[in-house]
Amino acid sequence: MKSALDTALDDVIAGIIAPGGPLAVGTATVRGAVLPAFSTAPPSMREYLAMFFAANADKEFLVFGEERLTFAQIHDRGLKMAAMLQHRHGIAKGDRVAIAMRNYPEWIMAFVGVLHLGAIAIPMNAWWTADELDYGLKDSGARLAIADEERARRLATLGCHATVLTVRTSQDVAAELGFVRIEDELAVAPDTLWFTPDIAPEDDATIMYTSGSTGSPKGAVSTHRGIVSGAMNYLVAGLALLALSQKAGVTPAEQQVMLLNVPLFHITGSVPVLLVSIAIGRKMVIMHKWDAGEALRLIEKERATYFVGVPTMSLELMQHPDRDKYDLSSLVDIASGGAPRPAEHVERLAKTFVGKHPVQGYGLTETNGVGAGNFRDNYRNKPASTGRAAAPLVELRIDQGDGPVGAGVPAGTVGEVCIRSVCSCRGYWNKPEATIAAFPGDGWFRSGDLGYLDEDGYLFIVDRKKDIIIRGGENISCQEVESAIYTHPAVAECSVFGLPDERLGEIVGAVVYVKPGAHLEPADLYDFVARDLASFKLPARIWLSPEPLPKLGSGKIDKVALRTHYRAIHADNRVGAA
Repeated sequence: MKSALDTALDDVIAGIIAPGGPLAVGTATVRGAVLPAFSTAPPSMREYLAMFFAANADKEFLVFGEERLTFAQIHDRGLKMAAMLQHRHGIAKGDRVAIAMRNYPEWIMAFVGVLHLGAIAIPMNAWWTADELDYGLKDSGARLAIADEERARRLATLGCHATVLTVRTSQDVAAELGFVRIEDELAVAPDTLWFTPDIAPEDDATIMYTSGSTGSPKGAVSTHRGIVSGAMNYLVAGLALLALSQKAGVTPAEQQVMLLNVPLFHITGSVPVLLVSIAIGRKMVIMHKWDAGEALRLIEKERATYFVGVPTMSLELMQHPDRDKYDLSSLVDIASGGAPRPAEHVERLAKTFVGKHPVQGYGLTETNGVGAGNFRDNYRNKPASTGRAAAPLVELRIDQGDGPVGAGVPAGTVGEVCIRSVCSCRGYWNKPEATIAAFPGDGWFRSGDLGYLDEDGYLFIVDRKKDIIIRGGENISCQEVESAIYTHPAVAECSVFGLPDERLGEIVGAVVYVKPGAHLEPADLYDFVARDLASFKLPARIWLSPEPLPKLGSGKIDKVALRTHYRAIHADNRVGAA
């Protein structure tokens, strides 16, 4: 049965998207599919950015250490970046330009400048090795890369074919590397374009590479329409929640403030964080490196209203010994994306941060971060769910076949999660076979995730198709076992994966990091989870790690590295702690 919050949200959203409403929805034919689309959406990212930067011009936009910049300053510097790229380096519409850096103000300036030109922005993973950066540049055919010092040093080892411009490097370092500083180029370039090309909604805007946990990364190509639609779809949810809060008598902050601790080169950082912040005039406080104690300090100092990160980040906030020393009263929402949050964490968050709202989002690089959302009381009531399809543009369907997506399966039936939306990318760069497999037609995208929809339309992710443990013919969800382990009060972090077994094919392995000061034996943990899990799902091997589990640059637990390491230990038949 639909919850009271869902009923209220649906009513408000119906008004927002109705003809004549602020974000009216009609239809558009995109790659042969007739899909819901915003009737008055800006036709390209150039118009989207120009409109919203102008609307919020005088507000403070970015805080980075002691630097403070307004929306107008960032937009102006982005346009100067565009003029420099055109005049000094001949960058034109359709050219690929890589952005390889950590979260700096220059990342956003470069992104704005490249899109304004009609060129294609390639946000590169800042944690990539030199060889991975080389792969991305060669695969995309990038003509130019804009890099911070650390990435520039990696590129300097390659004999890079692309022009490299550096940011935040000294003249001596730039000379040592043989690259040119971007500020030196800006100093001698004209301030305006000599030619402004037209940009159509279906022109390519970005190539964002998938994580590449198996095989080479794939470049997901998004059009201007896709990115604009993705950002505006998030705006609908934000406007609806704001309207409900105001009806409840809650006075919103004069300016929303986000603690930015997710990488801008990930889809969460670029669309629902950056582009939505530009649209609603939200200040972003940039954390150069994640640290829970520093996050608490900045939330208090900058009066942050919104926090988003992978689940380990909010867990570290809860567990930080100095948490209660800080005034966190400004905080409204604590959102999670990029990985499933253990259900047990949801209620803990609500009880630890009283009056704050836990939020969970689900989307992929290929969908521009758009998919499903679970908000506030709904999330507490269904903490294992990623929520309903993100209104108004998204349709979710569960399919058990391959090729064209079928009519769906009954509620509760597990299959592949398929997403239909004008927000999705058009395919993979130079990978036609992978594109056909993932984008089978009629606007559908096959996510590679296994899940089911309940009677209320709530999506529950079971696992990745490629990450299922198959033990003696029985499929085991890694996420399900992890969720059971996380309910033990002594567990801080865990990761579950398959281990090779001659008899059963695979058995369940788990590595656990215990909360500081707590004590736990593998046998005791086994007995604990045996209360809730079927016997075939129980971990055959449990290792206790003396250190926090390794993380990727996004903050997610590095399951690939853990699986490789512990499979080697298992093969050597070694037992005990890491």
